[in-house]
Amino acid sequence: MLKFQNKIVVITGSGTGIGKAIAIKFAENGANIVILGRRKEPLEEAAKELEQVISRVKSNAFVKIFPGVDVSDEEGVSKMFEDLKKTHGAVDVVVNNAGVSGPVTCFANAPMSEFRSTVGIHLTGTFWTSSQAIKTMKPGSKIVTISTFFTEERPYEQRPYRFRSPYTASQGAKNRLAEAMSWEITDKGIISIATNPGPVHSDRIYKTVYPKAAAEFMRVSGFESLTPEEVESVNADILPLLGENDTIVKEGIAKAASKLSQSKSITAEADIQKLNVTISALLAKIQSIAEKVQNNTSKMIADEQFLTQQQVAETVLMLSDDNISKILNGKVIPGDRVFYPVKPHISCSIPDTQTNFSSKITVFALDATDEADVARTEFLAQKIESAGGKTVILISKTSPKIAEEKLSKFHSHVMDLTNQENVKRMLNTATQKVGPIGNIIYITGKVPQTSKLVDLTRSQWDNLVDKFINTPAIFLQESLGMFVPGGAKNPPLFKNKEGTMIIIGPDMPSGGKVSGADRARVEVFRGALRPFATTVNQELSDVLKSKLRAYLILPGSVDGTEPNNENVMRAINYLTSGKAVNNAEIIYYPDEART
Repeated sequence: MLKFQNKIVVITGSGTGIGKAIAIKFAENGANIVILGRRKEPLEEAAKELEQVISRVKSNAFVKIFPGVDVSDEEGVSKMFEDLKKTHGAVDVVVNNAGVSGPVTCFANAPMSEFRSTVGIHLTGTFWTSSQAIKTMKPGSKIVTISTFFTEERPYEQRPYRFRSPYTASQGAKNRLAEAMSWEITDKGIISIATNPGPVHSDRIYKTVYPKAAAEFMRVSGFESLTPEEVESVNADILPLLGENDTIVKEGIAKAASKLSQSKSITAEADIQKLNVTISALLAKIQSIAEKVQNNTSKMIADEQFLTQQQVAETVLMLSDDNISKILNGKVIPGDRVFYPVKPHISCSIPDTQTNFSSKITVFALDATDEADVARTEFLAQKIESAGGKTVILISKTSPKIAEEKLSKFHSHVMDLTNQENVKRMLNTATQKVGPIGNIIYITGKVPQTSKLVDLTRSQWDNLVDKFINTPAIFLQESLGMFVPGGAKNPPLFKNKEGTMIIIGPDMPSGGKVSGADRARVEVFRGALRPFATTVNQELSDVLKSKLRAYLILPGSVDGTEPNNENVMRAINYLTSGKAVNNAEIIYYPDEART
């Protein structure tokens, strides 16, 4: 009998690439295969290959496809598992593989719609697929989540991935979600494991990620006679030409030159030919940089080899083994194969510093969960005003009513923090009516107490993702737009610009009886913000050459110590003083005793 005979295995994003390789590997071992994805044609082609494998191994297994199912779609995923339970019974293995590249550009230039979509597919898709699968699972079932090594290797080491901010945020949270689920479903006898395979041979890397990253480097500075906006426009036309034959490339470049000449009102044939030559050189430069990125990454691997998709499939099959999965429950396996040198982005040691707050306005944005969040905001605002500063407090309309009452003594407004246009308007209004803004501090509030994440409704989960990921990102992006008007489309404007943005929270749970499950739930969202902050800062410092910084303060400690607002204020003093701008550390644990 084959190892997974009579087992039902669901693989998301399985029409092509790694997902299809995993499906084939399980089919070779006798499993019934359920594949799903947004596009019908690749799924049908994959199903034909799977049927051939099943015929070859004589397992009598079935293949079922669910075309048009986006893992971020609540209704589609729910109906799929309802159908599977009704027609086939319990699901034995779920592999969370679906993913997208997301926007490959500086965070300041990444449309928030694409940011949300990326987080929705990678993180929410993993959450919702898992939570719905659990309803159809029996003891011994497994959930295997595929994530990335470009998030964090250890709690105190981050791995920024420039131009991929929503990707790193959602992947970091996915790792921590896999850990949190292992605590929450152990009573059901279900196992949760994640795997970070490292770089894998795939069309997504070679045809999308590396070329788009190379193209973004070109956009940031402009290329020859082309402005950043013109480079961005041309890139959209020429990137699909990579890997095509010479005829297609020449025709594509000619079309791009013609299109650009029209937007520049260029009519002389000689000038159009110059554009043709420039665009040809741009494409060659993009290809050269993409190849260099690939080569540099391979040099950080012992054998200098990316994994094959089949090797990833072997890993997933191994992690689904009954004995191995019990040993590795709750783990992220393996850490990765890449020796990726990083600077120490995290610190617990904060120098005592006194900041002059009188020269510029400090804006607080508060999405309070409870009165302690309100009290922290009141305390910090009072400290800044007593030091000669002026404050403006923007209060989320979902905050407790007491927030408006307690903070009314300050210049405060209640508003919808999730509305990007509202945020932009309020920052502009504050600048015009109160004065130039120098510091923006976003307070996330605590993670609401809940027994289990996997028991949340979809709307409850979506609210958490907005509260701790999407809305802080909106504020950060609009802050960048305020500090550097027009910088999103004209990156050279960022050079040497100054400004401080700080995200505070969420707090680690405090008290004498904090469980591992309690800590793991909070870590899902801290795990999103850490790689997000380091990625944005790498762009601001190394790519855009600015003095703008986005810091992250995470109050509380792993031993349940009550967060100390004096420690938070000390961190704010230091981070707004300008003394931290040249340091690699941008994440601070003010209540941890470690050095």
